[in-house]
Amino acid sequence: MRISTKGRYGLTIMIELAKRHGEGPTSLRVIAETHNLSEHYLEQLIAPLRNSGLVRSIRGAYGGYVLGREPESITAGDVIRVLEGPISLVEGIEDEEPAKRELWIRISDAIKNVLENTTLDDLAKHTDQGESDGYMFYI
Repeated sequence: MRISTKGRYGLTIMIELAKRHGEGPTSLRVIAETHNLSEHYLEQLIAPLRNSGLVRSIRGAYGGYVLGREPESITAGDVIRVLEGPISLVEGIEDEEPAKRELWIRISDAIKNVLENTTLDDLAKHTDQGESDGYMFYI
């Protein structure tokens, strides 16, 4: 299973909306500028998220998007399934030897477990703690 930019950027949208939950609507322009992403691409991703009920759109001059549910009730798995389809590591495992089939099932279950037990609230809080993707080296 490979998560494409649809899944990654879709999670970015959802995490930003979770961070701003309760503050009113957020425009895709703000999210795009914050993360240096294409607003046009985010517009393509928001439609399936809205159709699934994960986000709601607010019209008007100060409109934008808000989460359709509380951030602690939306999982990373919900977002990935909407944008990427069913979560499956390997297709056609029924033809595999029993030992390999068991391995693929265990790996798939582990991935699903992480996605289903990680909420937007968890992700929003984690990024708010000042976690950095980089390392600081001193010479």
